[in-house]
Amino acid sequence: MEEHVLLTREGIEKLKQELSELRTSGRAEVAAAIHEAQELGTAQIDGQYEDAKNRQAFLEGRILEIERMLERAEVIDEEAAHRSREVRIGSTVKVKMPSGTTQEFQLVGPAEANPSEGRISHESPVGQALLGKKRNDKVDVSTPGGDATMTVVSVR
Repeated sequence: MEEHVLLTREGIEKLKQELSELRTSGRAEVAAAIHEAQELGTAQIDGQYEDAKNRQAFLEGRILEIERMLERAEVIDEEAAHRSREVRIGSTVKVKMPSGTTQEFQLVGPAEANPSEGRISHESPVGQALLGKKRNDKVDVSTPGGDATMTVVSVR
């Protein structure tokens, strides 16, 4: 049995949009590149044709990957997470770092994690440490950069 893929509603919409673009313009661009390489003749065909076929394989693999994620998608109940007093998947958490600065994270499934946008996986070391915590709780986290203790400032 395949595992569910935890996604926010926004994440599902982004994947559907990407899938649509790949199926239409993505496939059309790759088909044009393959056709162009075939038209060039044998002197230039090998490299360009091989490159175009590799892009086609990557594109079809990504389409398949997105289709599988959407088939197994389980929507994260962000509204319930926002009402909860404790951190859960879908929550937005503000923490005070040891340096005194604050950071805000939204806990999401691994497929949507993007730390540069403040979206961290609930499976990451920080995500796992935050799950179940409440406002003012101290959280010890082991990260590749070393151990840190942070304080939960707010949960929404």
